[in-house]
Amino acid sequence: MIKTVKKYFALLIAIPIWVGCSSAWSEGERVLINEADYSRMRVVTIANEADSLLLRTPSKPLTQRHIKAPEFGRLVASMVETVGDPENEGVGIAAPQVGVLRRVVVVQRFDKEGTPFEVYVNPEIVARGERVVLGPEGCLSVPDRREDVSRATEITLRYCDAVTFELREERVEGFTAVIFQHEIDHLDGILYIDR
Repeated sequence: MIKTVKKYFALLIAIPIWVGCSSAWSEGERVLINEADYSRMRVVTIANEADSLLLRTPSKPLTQRHIKAPEFGRLVASMVETVGDPENEGVGIAAPQVGVLRRVVVVQRFDKEGTPFEVYVNPEIVARGERVVLGPEGCLSVPDRREDVSRATEITLRYCDAVTFELREERVEGFTAVIFQHEIDHLDGILYIDR
């Protein structure tokens, strides 16, 4: 699984960078991302008042300039390291959870062979199936809690391809659909405990 993720990030990092263009990332974002240097990042939690306010703030979309800048590859690699931390492992993470208010998530695809982690840029749910189930959820940003949440068992996901920046749509079902709903809520400033 980690080998698949590393191959994916090697491809992202190999994307040509616009020569002479300043980064689309803010100075604060660049500092936070570069400090992590491809390793685990601090997870912001509701236990800290400033973190809690950040988690309640909607995220901004990424542009092609964001993706072509070196910070993008560093951010997503660090997000994968963070969600895969054996001491605090998760199945998905959104950029706001590491302090970056941008619309990017990393989701473990339990609906694919090998259950890889994949990166989604500017994801949105454009349709939800009628069937809803109540199931337990937890969150890296809401430590030591689990609650039951109602989620659709099927969604239609739209996102930008991180390499071509083309719009893609796919139908996602089951537990993976629940993960996407949880992580996209983070991008909108919503925590599962709000539901």
